[in-house]
Amino acid sequence: MGPIVLTMKASVIEMFLVLLVTGIHSNKEIAKKIKRPKFTVPQINCDVKAGKIINPEFIVKCPAGCQDPKYHVYGTDIYASYSSVCGAAVHSGVLNNSGGKILVRKVAGQSGYKGSYSNGVQSLSLPRWRESFIVSESKPQKGVAYPSALTYSSSKSPAAKAGKYEMTKASHLPCLPGTTTQPITLMPTLATTVAEDTHTNLPRPSPPAASATSSPRPQPVGHRSRQTDFWSTTASTSSQTSAGANTGSPRQDSVGAAFQQPMGADASLGFVPKEEFSTQSLEPVSQGDPNCRVDLSFLIDGSSSLGRRRFRIQKQFLADIAQALDIGPAGPLMGIVQYGDNPATQFSLKTHMNSRDLKAAIEKMAQRGGLSNVGRAISFVTKNFFSKVNGNRGSAPNVAVVLVDGWPTDKVEEVSRLARESGINIFFITIEGAVENEKQYVVEPNFANKAVCRTNGFYTFSVQSWFGLRKTVQPLLKRVCDTDRLACSKTCFNSADIGFVIDGSSSVGTGNFRTVLQFVANLSKEFEISETDTRIGAVQYTYEQRLEFGFDKYSSKSDVLNAIKRVGYWSGGTSTGAAINYALEQLFKKSKPNKRKLMILITDGRSYDDVRIPAMAAHYKGVITYAIGVAWAAQDELEIIATYPARDHSFFVDEFDNLYKFVPQIIQNICTEFNSQPRN
Repeated sequence: MGPIVLTMKASVIEMFLVLLVTGIHSNKEIAKKIKRPKFTVPQINCDVKAGKIINPEFIVKCPAGCQDPKYHVYGTDIYASYSSVCGAAVHSGVLNNSGGKILVRKVAGQSGYKGSYSNGVQSLSLPRWRESFIVSESKPQKGVAYPSALTYSSSKSPAAKAGKYEMTKASHLPCLPGTTTQPITLMPTLATTVAEDTHTNLPRPSPPAASATSSPRPQPVGHRSRQTDFWSTTASTSSQTSAGANTGSPRQDSVGAAFQQPMGADASLGFVPKEEFSTQSLEPVSQGDPNCRVDLSFLIDGSSSLGRRRFRIQKQFLADIAQALDIGPAGPLMGIVQYGDNPATQFSLKTHMNSRDLKAAIEKMAQRGGLSNVGRAISFVTKNFFSKVNGNRGSAPNVAVVLVDGWPTDKVEEVSRLARESGINIFFITIEGAVENEKQYVVEPNFANKAVCRTNGFYTFSVQSWFGLRKTVQPLLKRVCDTDRLACSKTCFNSADIGFVIDGSSSVGTGNFRTVLQFVANLSKEFEISETDTRIGAVQYTYEQRLEFGFDKYSSKSDVLNAIKRVGYWSGGTSTGAAINYALEQLFKKSKPNKRKLMILITDGRSYDDVRIPAMAAHYKGVITYAIGVAWAAQDELEIIATYPARDHSFFVDEFDNLYKFVPQIIQNICTEFNSQPRN
């Protein structure tokens, strides 16, 4: 019986194990058949801001093309929730411009966000914001359930517009008048931050208008005595009193009583007054008008002859400019240099990044005093102001607006030319210029037209009285923002003295000589020609040399082209070396200091004299030489004459009729070489 019992027990155990294994396998099969809900990554557009999404942590898919500047990003590494989610992902390097999946996690608001340029995206700075977020690769964390559908904030609720601030003891809070409560998940942020933001952004009341009165101002030697002024002592006192009132609590202004009332019990509950749910106070400052993207410097008159009251009028003019410009990183940037005896930077381009802050800083400027050394100020701006370290963006046109009361006490023409050749567009505003009996004191007559790059009135304003200064705000800004007409930036066309050295030897012949003159005219037409822009001169040579016309002979394009047509064919031998020496003495020796010097020599044969030493002399004196050979010209001689590298400065053509083909290439090489040099 014993063995039988043991056998039965073994069978039972074996059967039990079979049933157990079968049950486990069945459960696995059943589990396989039960379909688990599949996680779907929600898709968002490039313009979706993190603050619009209530979820504290989520995975999303971004489309391609979010690198576009119109999708604003604020901060670096940690981004303000007002930023584009996908734009921040590109900036951080988590995504490229082709899009993809990202993980977004909300974090607390920061006291400041620093802008930076990264991965093709320019992020912007922000003083503070109520909420932040971090972007990382879309690797789900264990134990975290990510939503397949995002929860967006309601745009109808004032609370939603304000950003869904968390209020302590929310269940006991009174409702705002005229609003309805909604069950919304609120992000953790202190209510006091809202109040701080609101107060920070309150506009200051404008200073009261003042009446005109009579008040003499101190005069340096050579300046007139003014008999009239505009702001009476009473008005000045009133203005100072008003200004003093504004230095108190931010609650003492036109926004009103809501900020003057104590919050009492509501404050202890974290209640935020209705007035503080202003969407305007919570919006980041403007990024600027992209249609007026210029780097702008105002050179303002702080001389003693101006007087304190006129200095205040000048400050109000600058404040009006700042307000009208809509300053910001994506638009115009504005700095100010004040001059007297010596210039000084009041604000660089990167000091104030919005109109509100700049206006407040202008209000605090103090007058320097001294003479009206405008030339020294322009030189200072050329050397110091428009540099990368001071906020110059490089891609935006550089503009300097010079305000002059009366006239400068030093020279401005030469320093203005150097400024233009550095790529700076100079505008002059002269207020109350010299009358007939005062012109003897003017250091440089007609200084405004000589200082700017055009004499057509585009770059100059003449204001008869300080009363009329404000009227120039809109006309000035219309011109400053018209970047297509800021021709002074095209410096390769308006900054050189160009001397043509033309072979008039017998081998050329009358017909071919006229073709050469047409080639010279075609090149000349490409440049902006005037007394203050590019100037043209010409020498013809055979065995001998003849100055056809010098740089100072003609100051308009039409006059230069007519002069080229009148050049008569000479005929004779070919002494190219002597012709180069002659051009250095008769043309380029009379070129303006520091002006670019270009020699364009055209010849059809080998020279009878040596060209090496004259060519070396031209290179040593900084004359950039282009050698154009036709027909029987010697290639090795052309390369000796040409500035290094010869491949960019020497050209050869087999027939005179094909000369015209080289005009675009020569112009391109001239501009490429010019633009490769440092501008500031």
